[in-house]
Amino acid sequence: MVNRKPKHIVIVGGGYVGLYTGLRLQRTLRAELRDGSVRITLIDPQSYMTYQPFLPEAAAGNISPRHVVAPLRRVLPKVRVLNGRVAKVHHAARTLVFEPAVGHSRDIEYDVIVMAAGSISRTLPIPGLADAAIGFKTIGEAIALRNRVLALLDRADSTDDPDVRRRALTFVVVGGGFAGIEALAELEDMTEDSIKYYPAIQKSDLRWVLIEASDRILPEVGPEMGEWTAEQLRERGIELKMETRLNSCVGGLVKTSDGDEFESATIVWTAGVKPSPVVDSTDLPLDERGRIKTTARLTIAGVKGAFAAGDIAGVPDITNAGRYCAPNAQHAVRQARVLGDNITAYLRGRKLKDYRHKYAGSVAGLGLYRGVANVYGMKLRGFPAWFMHRTYHLSRVPTLNRKVRVVADWTLALFFKRETISLGEIEHPRDVFRAAAARKGGQAAQVKTS
Repeated sequence: MVNRKPKHIVIVGGGYVGLYTGLRLQRTLRAELRDGSVRITLIDPQSYMTYQPFLPEAAAGNISPRHVVAPLRRVLPKVRVLNGRVAKVHHAARTLVFEPAVGHSRDIEYDVIVMAAGSISRTLPIPGLADAAIGFKTIGEAIALRNRVLALLDRADSTDDPDVRRRALTFVVVGGGFAGIEALAELEDMTEDSIKYYPAIQKSDLRWVLIEASDRILPEVGPEMGEWTAEQLRERGIELKMETRLNSCVGGLVKTSDGDEFESATIVWTAGVKPSPVVDSTDLPLDERGRIKTTARLTIAGVKGAFAAGDIAGVPDITNAGRYCAPNAQHAVRQARVLGDNITAYLRGRKLKDYRHKYAGSVAGLGLYRGVANVYGMKLRGFPAWFMHRTYHLSRVPTLNRKVRVVADWTLALFFKRETISLGEIEHPRDVFRAAAARKGGQAAQVKTS
């Protein structure tokens, strides 16, 4: 009897598409995984998947950061998870170069590849941006931003210098899409709760500024609901600089295209995303936007044994001729199901099916008990929209374990006030020890020379 080499599926990326494709393949290829005729490997720098729609709530302290992420190895027990990055894909030879976090890189052979590496923040050549700003795409960025905002309240409350206070209490968000508006609204809501414990800080001392290059915010919920959202934010004292660009932020000195100039210690950049840099290190075809050129069947155009979905892929929207699927969680999760089924069909020699999903609409949270929604033409605002936002995203969080933990966080928040403690020192945990060691070393040197 001849032992055949097992078919090897490699998934590049452990985000929405990577995790949900792995889940789907664990079900549809159950027999093949059991008898060893198929094996699956997932490669990602992190060992967890982040549910990004809940990042604003994690930053505001409504959800524990641990409950926003799903551990890949626990959720995908039949998938080999490798932590590191893919440096190069040579699909013509069915090989890729894997670089672990520590150690030497190595070649990995595969039969089927799934490109699901997602996206990164799309930045512009703005002076000072790289040094003064922070993104809002990862759990690390969300928690660092929370710690920073709360630490700046501490700083402002502890100084008599008006310039230091003004800089500390001025917060800037660039980008009026979902990420920017939800981050802005949740953090502003958190600071309003927090200043109750800061006797020297009044709400009027806080300055929140949104900078948006277009003439509207939240385009996904439609013009009417976007305008309503803008009015609500203005009523909360948030400045909306529409049709305005960030020209410079060197050293935290913000200069905008409308001629305004002011100091800020917090600048959050949420002005769009672009495909993961891995696309530049492959021999796979790209479209005009730098995404992997993908068919409606989620296969990579012009090649065999290659699939793609999510933010990294230009997937045609066959329900809207001439357009592409939006880079959001709604499409990514649904694409992953079709992707898993199509990979299974490909291995079994069956016909592949198209990805077809009419966009259902959008929901956005604007702080505790406040939201906006436009779902199947039904427009909601305030508490009903906030409730729909939470209900929808809870249904999309992977695993029952995480769903229960998120509900527990929300339930506790009904009875207890949210935590408003800055734990910024966790970002530099060795600083105190180093200072102590340096002081001890200096004392020893002093004793020796005396």
